[in-house]
Amino acid sequence: MPRRTRRSVKSGLPPGSLVYIGEEKTKEVKITSIHYNETEVFRKEYKRPEADLFHKDSNIRWVNLDGLQDIELLKETGNLLKIHVLTQEDILNTEQRPKLEDYGDYYFIVLKMLYYDISIRDIVEEQVSIIVKDNLVVTFQEREGDVFQPVRERINTNRSRLRRNGVDFLLYALMDAIIDNYFIILEKVGDEIENIEELILDNPAPEVMKRLYMLKRNIVLLRRTIWPIREVVGFLERTDVRLVQDETKIYFRDLYDHTIQVIENIESLRDLIAGMVDIYLSTVSNRMNQVMKVLTIIATIFIPLTFIAGVYGMNFVYMPELEWRQGYPIVLGIMFLIGIFMLYLFKRKKWL
Repeated sequence: MPRRTRRSVKSGLPPGSLVYIGEEKTKEVKITSIHYNETEVFRKEYKRPEADLFHKDSNIRWVNLDGLQDIELLKETGNLLKIHVLTQEDILNTEQRPKLEDYGDYYFIVLKMLYYDISIRDIVEEQVSIIVKDNLVVTFQEREGDVFQPVRERINTNRSRLRRNGVDFLLYALMDAIIDNYFIILEKVGDEIENIEELILDNPAPEVMKRLYMLKRNIVLLRRTIWPIREVVGFLERTDVRLVQDETKIYFRDLYDHTIQVIENIESLRDLIAGMVDIYLSTVSNRMNQVMKVLTIIATIFIPLTFIAGVYGMNFVYMPELEWRQGYPIVLGIMFLIGIFMLYLFKRKKWL
């Protein structure tokens, strides 16, 4: 199990105290810089933040840091970027709610990047912090590996729209990649719901209920993630943000529509899961009723038979039937006929 630092360690510390809250998901911090214009693309990797990492020029620059556990490295990065210590504190706290904050000379955005792990049928959550200023976008991730590979491929493609636009379009592309990945997760959750639905109808075992509750928890996570992101996208689309050009706002409007679609899909899946829980409980209850029905019928048939056996088991001396030579087969025959008659009666009343 990876080592995890809990939020409680910050209790009592002054604001701006830099403590990494979260799991240590990578051993070394990896820094990658991509800067580009309409005709050229340059890529470089760094082990530590250097003076030229955030060099200001006419190119659009995207700097990505994988790994947050090295607090000293983050301090160096924050000093070079000239970002507020509270921003650095929020970057290190991976339990942040998705949000957007305006610090005057830069914008700070927190998003949640989600993955669906098929092996454990669960959603894995990762925080992505974004700094946007001038011609620069800096992303901070908890570990290596993300959903931004299509963005990198578009940057490497000549004459792509990404290469022809500014830093606001790069921000849109990164947010679009994160939100589009939610649709993939919803599809996988939908497939899991279909599989569980078949299991409920065929064999409603206790394991099915565990999977249902796991799905319910995943839907809550998706809902908790996407609702604040809708506010962030809505702010970028409607508000006069200095770094967002008017021609780019139409793309953020389209992104806002995507968030609404995700929310609607989440609500639909949420209702489906709630209905499936009711179906599971009803199916289990019906199966139990069937079992109890069979046991009740068997017990009802044996009640008169037990009565007859009890009467002739009292061992009184003056019981004339005990001396009959044919008494035993006669009593057995009577008991058999009673059982047949009761089965016929149950069948006629459609209890069987």
